[in-house]
Amino acid sequence: QVQLVESGGGLVQAGDSLRLSCAASVSIRRSSKMAWYRQAPGKQRELVASITDRGTTDYANSVKGRFTISRDNAKNTVYLQMNSLKAEDTALYYCNGALSPSVFGPTSEYWGQGTQVTVSS
Repeated sequence: QVQLVESGGGLVQAGDSLRLSCAASVSIRRSSKMAWYRQAPGKQRELVASITDRGTTDYANSVKGRFTISRDNAKNTVYLQMNSLKAEDTALYYCNGALSPSVFGPTSEYWGQGTQVTVSS
């Protein structure tokens, strides 16, 4: 069974940093793209950052220059380093990826349960 487990969220002040982690229960090496999304109360879920299997990254305009996504295939983990946090970054952050429960099986999209990030101004 494929699971994505996020960690690292918390309550911080504006200007602080946090590093989120997303640990997968299966190999992420074959995943063509891993990503972080977030959803604030009353708003739609939005893409924050993504990283391909070749290391190509993409970011929402609102986080460019402040957030960095990375992946460690050996640890089956994806990270989101968040610096210079702002009150508007407050949201539930979700990990997302196309993964397979077996080495040669087809991939499906999976989501984690989310980790809360709250930034006080």
